[in-house]
Amino acid sequence: MNRPLALVLGYAADRLLGDPRRFHPVAGFGRLATRLEQAGWADRRSPGVRHVVVLVGGAALVGRALDRSTVTTAVAAWAVLGGRSLDREAAAVEGLLLADRLDDARLRLTHLVGRDTSVLDEAGVARAVIESVAENTSDAVVAALVWGALAGAPGLLAYRAANTLDAMVGHHTERYEQFGWAAARLDDVLNVPGARLAAALAVVLGGDPRGALRAWRRDAGAHPSPNAGPVEAAFAGALGVRLGGETVYATRTEQRPVLGDGRAPTAHDITRARALARRVDLAALVVCAGAAARSARRRRR
Repeated sequence: MNRPLALVLGYAADRLLGDPRRFHPVAGFGRLATRLEQAGWADRRSPGVRHVVVLVGGAALVGRALDRSTVTTAVAAWAVLGGRSLDREAAAVEGLLLADRLDDARLRLTHLVGRDTSVLDEAGVARAVIESVAENTSDAVVAALVWGALAGAPGLLAYRAANTLDAMVGHHTERYEQFGWAAARLDDVLNVPGARLAAALAVVLGGDPRGALRAWRRDAGAHPSPNAGPVEAAFAGALGVRLGGETVYATRTEQRPVLGDGRAPTAHDITRARALARRVDLAALVVCAGAAARSARRRRR
């Protein structure tokens, strides 16, 4: 099995085809996770740990069964990667803003973020899109490629399972504060290498390397997410915009740290963020495929 080629083919399939329109395996995994949650939920950490072990471990076992040929591993990579879908949603909001359709842009933005979009002005919508593009460039592409390079299909599927569980139950709410603890912590750990690689590539490939590095070093640590912080800060500095600030959700309002020291973002900055994300994605593919190829050569010696 040629793991570097599998990553390249999976990446190409995602960029050309996007997510499968029907029978998406991640959606199927989400339905299974919901049924298991209904059967095993309790307001304690230990049931949440079991939930994660069963589902992430099961995903890894499926990946092990698939990790037998270049084609099946490439299919696993295609199912896991989400770069084209992220870019499509960001482009849709961008187009609505450029057409002065703010209400429609607010509504479409709900496909990308969980915050209350009804209160956002144009700068707030643009900020939310850029933050989502930055964070999900790491989550949906770079981190997945890292785990694919390290562990093939088992790494790809286990990573996506953990990331999906975090999105489902890893919240600071009354229901999930205890049950979702394990999912949130595992996702944090698995995203460490991908987030740092994505941030580093944003520094190198952005329009202002010094500004990106300065924002990363100065601002990222104050972000509530240990992984979103570096990527969002690096994007803010690279693009010369200011991200962060008040973020309103249905049940709470968060005062996020300010990232970067530039101006408020506009719809045109979404275009620049999307272009930067594509550069970061492609560079991450080169890095990860190269690392997988070097590892394969060492094993053959």
